[in-house]
Amino acid sequence: MNAPRLTDTTLRDGSHPMRHQFTPEQVARVAGALNAAGVPVIEVAHGDGLAGSSLQYGFSAHDELELISAARDAAPDADLAVLLIPGIGTERELRAAAERGADVVRIATHSTEADISQQHFAIARELGLEPIGFLMMAHMQEPEALAGQAALMAGYGAACVYVVDSAGALLPAGVQARVRALRGALGAGVDVGFHGHDNMGLAIGNTLAAVEAGAARVDGCLRGLGAGAGNAPTEVLAAVLERAGRAAGVDVFALMDAAEHVVAPMMAFQPMADRASLTIGYAGVYSTFLLHANRLAERFGLDARDILVELGRRKAVAGQEDWVLDVAVELAGQAAGAASDDTTGVGV
Repeated sequence: MNAPRLTDTTLRDGSHPMRHQFTPEQVARVAGALNAAGVPVIEVAHGDGLAGSSLQYGFSAHDELELISAARDAAPDADLAVLLIPGIGTERELRAAAERGADVVRIATHSTEADISQQHFAIARELGLEPIGFLMMAHMQEPEALAGQAALMAGYGAACVYVVDSAGALLPAGVQARVRALRGALGAGVDVGFHGHDNMGLAIGNTLAAVEAGAARVDGCLRGLGAGAGNAPTEVLAAVLERAGRAAGVDVFALMDAAEHVVAPMMAFQPMADRASLTIGYAGVYSTFLLHANRLAERFGLDARDILVELGRRKAVAGQEDWVLDVAVELAGQAAGAASDDTTGVGV
């Protein structure tokens, strides 16, 4: 039975709930603990990838290159990964990350936009970085269509392509169908990976389902520290994989200690499937829509969940946050019309 290669993304996906305020000292402690536990790949970057520190996505407390250097010094045995989203990160940031010791770049696009990543894969290969494809919001594409996008990335030189459940919206059967479709579409030399969020409480179950379907690489975050309801907790995932006979080759107890004694004390809150995060998974939308929906729901006297579910029905993606106002106005109009009908109908 296959034993997946584990990537810990506490220092990248965990940047979201940390409001991108990681310090070099914190990065060094986390990376050092992961290295000591034998985690083979550690991802470090702003939550939205290289060059994500901005007014739009949130400013980092420290320059990302300083954080990458801190991780490199603290984790000499692990491969160091960075995330790059075309349109946010550029060749300049990728070259700088490579100079600071990055070994791997995960090139992330929406699940319908793999074709915008070709030049980024070419640059990664030129720099000697391991290029990984990251197909975000994978629940929005049927398995065959997603496999077609993965095949594009493989053609550009991806060593692995990930099914990324960005909204935590997939169920185990949906994960397995997508992983199997990618596995069937990609050559033997290209791995399939899975990155799960816990908005529906299924990050661990979905990751195990992915491994059973042929995923060779999987992600976790210590203590589940990630966007939305968080990611599959690395320490839990390692324990589950070992019990399932698919041990990831890491020290489970050391990961437990790292989660408890290194990461937990620096967390402002514990990500969980609360009402807001569960709604994101149920609706199948990015967590970036949540704050806008809450504000407009209060303004128009609506339930934010109705706004988010409608956005999910319309297949809204990151960058379309202006739709939130459109949907709120429409729903408020419908509610006003319904109230008017009820008033006119009294006594008839």
